[in-house]
Amino acid sequence: MKRLLVMLLVLIIALTSCATNNGNDTTNNLPENVEANQNNTSSNSNATEGTGSENQGSTLDITYSDNQVYKTVYSGEVTTLNYLVTSTTAEFGFAANFIDTLVDYDSYGKLIPSLATDWEVSEDGLVWTFKLREGVNWYTSTGDVYAETVAQDFVDAILYTFNPENASKTANIAYDALKNGAAYYNGEITDFNEVGVKAIDKYTVQYTLEEPLPYFESMLTYVAFFPVNGKFLAEQGDKFGTTKESLLYNGAYIMTTFEPQNKRVLTANDNYWDKDRVFIKEINYKYNKEAATVAQELFLRDEVSHVSVGSDTIDAWMLDDKLSKMIRPDNASYYTYFYALNFDPQYDEAYAPEDWKTAVNNLNFRKAFYHGFDRIAALTVDEPYSPDDKISNTITPETFVNIDGKDYVNLSELNAHALENKFNENLAKDFMEKAVAELGDTVEWPIKVIMPYNTGGSNNAMKAQVIEQQMEKLFGDQVIDIYILPYPPSGYLSNTRRAGKYSFMEVNWGPDYADPHTYTDMFIDGSYNHPEFTTEVDENGENKYVVYEEMVKKASEEKVDLLKRYSMYADAEAYLLENAWVIPYRKGGGGYVASLLNPFEAPFSPFGVASERWKGMHILSEPMSSEQYEAEKASWEALRQEALK
Repeated sequence: MKRLLVMLLVLIIALTSCATNNGNDTTNNLPENVEANQNNTSSNSNATEGTGSENQGSTLDITYSDNQVYKTVYSGEVTTLNYLVTSTTAEFGFAANFIDTLVDYDSYGKLIPSLATDWEVSEDGLVWTFKLREGVNWYTSTGDVYAETVAQDFVDAILYTFNPENASKTANIAYDALKNGAAYYNGEITDFNEVGVKAIDKYTVQYTLEEPLPYFESMLTYVAFFPVNGKFLAEQGDKFGTTKESLLYNGAYIMTTFEPQNKRVLTANDNYWDKDRVFIKEINYKYNKEAATVAQELFLRDEVSHVSVGSDTIDAWMLDDKLSKMIRPDNASYYTYFYALNFDPQYDEAYAPEDWKTAVNNLNFRKAFYHGFDRIAALTVDEPYSPDDKISNTITPETFVNIDGKDYVNLSELNAHALENKFNENLAKDFMEKAVAELGDTVEWPIKVIMPYNTGGSNNAMKAQVIEQQMEKLFGDQVIDIYILPYPPSGYLSNTRRAGKYSFMEVNWGPDYADPHTYTDMFIDGSYNHPEFTTEVDENGENKYVVYEEMVKKASEEKVDLLKRYSMYADAEAYLLENAWVIPYRKGGGGYVASLLNPFEAPFSPFGVASERWKGMHILSEPMSSEQYEAEKASWEALRQEALK
């Protein structure tokens, strides 16, 4: 049964490109599940594109360094090590290497056993039973054995995250899936024994779902399903995840140094159950508030192991005989980047938030932004050589899932949006003229537009200036007045999007599991200031957001006919775009990096945190060149097709 389900997942996903080393991807961002590794020098992660096993398909004469130590600098500090509550990529990156999950992904995206050695699902698709690997221990930060990892650890983790007082930002991933999960979380039932998770015996954990989920296996590498030792958790109380000593580790690495705004060190656990596939022995993070600007120099001095090369320096690298051999393309990813419009502005009265709120609830005003934003001009700042290749016309990326050989984005009403060239100056001006006429003197012109940007990325200020100048020139400074406001990388999302302190800003989202719902869900849970706060109604007098919410709900209820399910989600996403609530911008990844990593060695998965693991990777003796990268990529793609058959 397990093999059949793996094949079903493969057929659902049918992915064709690799997950990304985020580099610049993580400098602006926003989602609840993908906040940002807010420095463009970090990399696993985003060196994160392959597997937990050695890539045996390499066609290159690659040599590994004698010193298997990864070095990086960072400027954005993490706020917690508590993986049961966090929702940020930077913090996921630690958790993925500290804690092992029931299943994992290899370098070709194939589901493989990890803490679970075997599993089965009932005929009705509701009951999933996992047999655990015996003898896997929890270790303290000093490497001492604390206890064995057992089935109850998975139950205790769910018990903790399903307590609203613990404020887990990812609890909904699990409580929406498990029987009575939402009811328990919301206080409708009080007996946790009624929730669909239990330890059948010491080494058997069983999940019972609220309804069949064909993608449930793909959810299991997400932090919502991580284990925790309940006894240790109770001992630590509120201190859990605040220091390296307040965590236990059953994964490949232990945090041996944690000095905020100084350094962090992850050290390979010599007693790890799968230590033969852990090649990088140490990962050193050094704090540098100027990380975005000094990292390239540090790379050339062998003080960091990976660095993004942005548009401000790419020409210098390309034109230098020596440097050009040290640079390679970065991988694409399934992160989606879009510009959000805020329907519930909470910024200072000096910027007239009520005027923005009135304007943004006008469809013609939004469509003017939708068609007036020159995405190529903005993207050229990050991707000067081939910006067209990065443009995305939908929120859900191409090739994420397909059905009957047809890409999800080409289904139903969404197909027209996938093919649409959104930037159209004349159309944008027409929409703005209509908006000005309709809004009249209900607002004070020009409308003030607050656009924050993250100072942790070297290109972000320039990109913000390009957008400001382009849009003010198009519509005229008597109509809109864009204020670009810098924010430091530490706490960027909490201080901008989450606080409602923006009108228009770049945000991103990464998938949690292999289903279109993972992209529509972010507009349903109320964590964004769009579009759930719209006051706009349709021709029937119904709030437009309620219409969208109902479309998503009906799609989620279809569990058997995947073509119908996907088509209904596609219609919901088309409705989102037709109302110009958000503006699709670009695909994740891409650009160029100089790196001592082979991105095809790491776990490959576009969802969950498997791709954040360092397991399976090596430090190369020399940076991988573009020629080597293309050869390795071609080999990886061919071998992946064989592996997934």
